[in-house]
Amino acid sequence: MKNFVKITFLFVLVSFLFSCKSTATDATDFTTLFEKSNGTETPVYKDVIAYYSKLAETYKEVSLFSFGQTDAGEPLHLVVYNSEGIFNVDEIKNVPKNRILINNGIHPGESDGIDASMMLLRDLVQNDSLQVKYKNSIICIIPVYNIGGALNRNSHSRANQNGPVAYGFRGNARNYDLNRDFIKQDTKNAAAFAEIFHAVNPDVFVDNHVSNGADYQYAITHLFTQHNKLGGNLGTFLQNEMRPQIEESLEKKNIIITPYVNVWGDTPEVGFSQFFDSPRYSTGYTTLFHTLGLMVETHMLKPYKIRVEQTYELLFSVFDFTEQNSAIIKDLRVKAADEILAKKTYPIHFKVDEEKYSDLYFRGYEGELIDSKVTSGKRLFYDKSKPFEKVIKYYDEFSATKEVTIPKAYIVQQGWHNVLDRLKNNQIEFTRFKNDTTITVTVNHIKDFETSKSPYEGHYLHYNTTVTKTSEKINFKKGDIYIDTQQNGIRYLLETLEAEATDSFFNWNFFDTILQQKEGYSGYVFEDVAAQILAENPTIKKAFDDKLASDVDFASNPRAQLDFVYKNSVYYETAHLRLPVFKIF
Repeated sequence: MKNFVKITFLFVLVSFLFSCKSTATDATDFTTLFEKSNGTETPVYKDVIAYYSKLAETYKEVSLFSFGQTDAGEPLHLVVYNSEGIFNVDEIKNVPKNRILINNGIHPGESDGIDASMMLLRDLVQNDSLQVKYKNSIICIIPVYNIGGALNRNSHSRANQNGPVAYGFRGNARNYDLNRDFIKQDTKNAAAFAEIFHAVNPDVFVDNHVSNGADYQYAITHLFTQHNKLGGNLGTFLQNEMRPQIEESLEKKNIIITPYVNVWGDTPEVGFSQFFDSPRYSTGYTTLFHTLGLMVETHMLKPYKIRVEQTYELLFSVFDFTEQNSAIIKDLRVKAADEILAKKTYPIHFKVDEEKYSDLYFRGYEGELIDSKVTSGKRLFYDKSKPFEKVIKYYDEFSATKEVTIPKAYIVQQGWHNVLDRLKNNQIEFTRFKNDTTITVTVNHIKDFETSKSPYEGHYLHYNTTVTKTSEKINFKKGDIYIDTQQNGIRYLLETLEAEATDSFFNWNFFDTILQQKEGYSGYVFEDVAAQILAENPTIKKAFDDKLASDVDFASNPRAQLDFVYKNSVYYETAHLRLPVFKIF
């Protein structure tokens, strides 16, 4: 009898050891701090990672990977759910399933998505019906993107926010706002994100946030990437199918949702426009690679518990939508790059169309200006005792104001390492010249630009940039970069390499060294040279005389006159104001 008991015990023990990755034991508690605190607290960073690590140890369907480094010195983590398991991160993009990427804690004070995702993944692996329902999806979660901000924990930096008790700080370890860094990638966080993003190649991307600004009845709002900017059939699908289907799904769950309320210092009932997410923002960046993007914005004045619960439900609605529309989403993504190339031109600037608007049924509160108790002026006050439901104007149509012709290829000289590093980070395909090569190319010269007088995310941004074009023979060196535009990353190339684009590398100061002349002249010496140039070059002389006759300021400015001759002579350096990005058509 003793031997039988021993053998039985050993059999049970061995069976447990071999099965513990697929079935949780009774002793394993995956109740989150959010739940234990009745919706008032969010965990510290190390506890978030420990939670997912335990899930991955317990359930074969969950895997935990790390990528690169962040500015905080910690790697960026990625949690992956797949019904068959994922044991190598390289497997993700090759699996023919729906791929969804959720980003949390980009602003760690906005922790709603952190808690919602922890509960969501636990419920997914512990519920057989949910596993069956989402068996065709790979769900990927970045637990906390801004690790440095999460470690800088406090209870006061979100001055108006209604919970949780303690949370992280908006700036990262180097005080960057990471939701302004996606295209320029100043931070290690952004480089690691790019690695994750391209490893997953998501069909749908969700970035969880908490909003401020106006007050209204909604606890949650949505910020889909702007559909005109996304363009083509993908943009039409997002506007006509994705947005209304997700709204309808939430309505069935008794959750009211509205577009992100883009109103500051005024009341929403006057009408408002859709937020325009350029590539510096998460959804603006991810759509450069034909991913359907959605930013969730819960309302900071609503109770934390409600905000997290509604984020949880919205994420499941996104999963449902992706499952139901899997085939069309994948087809649209595959065809998106070809659609762009077929149009020959690409829009790089938009403005809201004030002649077009949607009627938006909006639930708000009456607002009025009352005497301030603090200052000598008036303050905006929303009266919660006076809720209203009104149809307001929602401006969600944007028109292109500038387009560029899509080149056959770009050429970038190899010395511009900051550009090449980002091309590599974003899996842009390019080749290098095997020998020194002379090619006739289109050259862009900076004609005009303005520069912000205040620093913004480590830069003094340029804007209102314009260029002139010339055709020139350029001697390219062995190792210089040739980039064919016939590739999936065509949007990324156009948004970064076209100087006039809003978030171009030029506007983000990558090429500022070309704005300064490195050589010059001494006026008293160059006077004689200038006279000889005018005497020997009738074309320059005529242009000089014409400008004297037509430009009063020029005619009264001897230095400008001398400078004109210099800049039209062989002595003027070719690199000044010449963009080091060359085009072949």
